[in-house]
Order: sequence, then structure tokens, then C-alpha cells
Amino acid sequence: MSTPKVPKTPKAPKTSRDPVDAIIDQWAAVRPDLDTAAMEVFGRVFRLSRAMGDRMEKTYAGLGISRGEFDVLATLRRSGAPYTLSPRQLSATLMLTTGGMTGRLDKLERAGLLRRSPDPHDRRALQVTLTDKGLTLVDEAVGAGLAVQTEALMALDEQQAGQLADLLRQLLTGTGEPGRQQGT
Repeated sequence: MSTPKVPKTPKAPKTSRDPVDAIIDQWAAVRPDLDTAAMEVFGRVFRLSRAMGDRMEKTYAGLGISRGEFDVLATLRRSGAPYTLSPRQLSATLMLTTGGMTGRLDKLERAGLLRRSPDPHDRRALQVTLTDKGLTLVDEAVGAGLAVQTEALMALDEQQAGQLADLLRQLLTGTGEPGRQQGT
């Protein structure tokens, strides 16, 4: 089975080399037959994701929540007033098991950031609602997170940032990735 050919990317000038360039150079030395164009893209995407994930985790930790907890609060916030969803809707949106969701909800409820109550339309079900405290915190957290992300984008001008967003959307669509809607 042959690998589809990806257009070769021009080699980065010596002044803007990064760790991925070193990895590509190593592969070229031991396996010059490999087309590493995909590795050049995804190696950077993975490293960028990890670096920004760490920054976001640190930002949210300063507010007393984890990224996973932010995702729950942000999903409720984005649902619009009255900021209420079922645990099942939250689990599906965040692609979590019900056990994983229960742990997050327990912690957030203990912190007074959300409340669980019986669903008025189904006695067997629950609904999860942001509290005023949770609403205030998630609004502060989304602002803080966007500030971190915006600072990172300062390496690009507005046009480059738009082009990158368009290219990443096209690439993500091409992977067939289902429409996950996490906290971002």
C-alpha cells in the first residue's frame, strides 16, 4: 500500500528552525526515501497542542479549575440561558464516559459552580445547571484562556492567523473528525 504524496514543504531557513526540523533532518539522514511532509505538519500540531494545553491548564488552575472542568462549565455556558443540560448531553458533547462526567460534576457541584436537580420533564433524569458563581467563573476563565491564546498568536499577523485557521479547518475536515465541541 503506497502512501499518498504530499507536496514537499520548503526547508525552513536556518534562523527559524525548530525541534521538528531536527527530527526531519534525522529521518532524512537514515531514511532519505521517506516523504516527511506530513510529519512536518503534524509534529508541529502535536507540539503546539501540548504547549498550549499546558498553558491553558496553568491558566485555569489559577482560577481553581482544571481544563476538563472548564470544558464542562464552558459547555453549559455556551448552551445559553438557563445554562442547563442533562448529564447525558454533557457526556456526549465532551465525549466522556458517564463515570468520568460524574466525577467532574461531583467536584464542580461541591465547589458551588453548578447544581444537579431532577428534570421536571422526566422523573428518572437529572439536569445540570450553572450557578451564578459558576457563570462568573467560566466567564472569567474564558477571558483568561482567550488572552493566553491571543498572546500566542502574536507570532502571526492577522492575515496569517486567518489563513492558518482556514488551513487547519480544511485539514480537520479532511480527517473526518466528528464535530467535537469541547471547551474551546
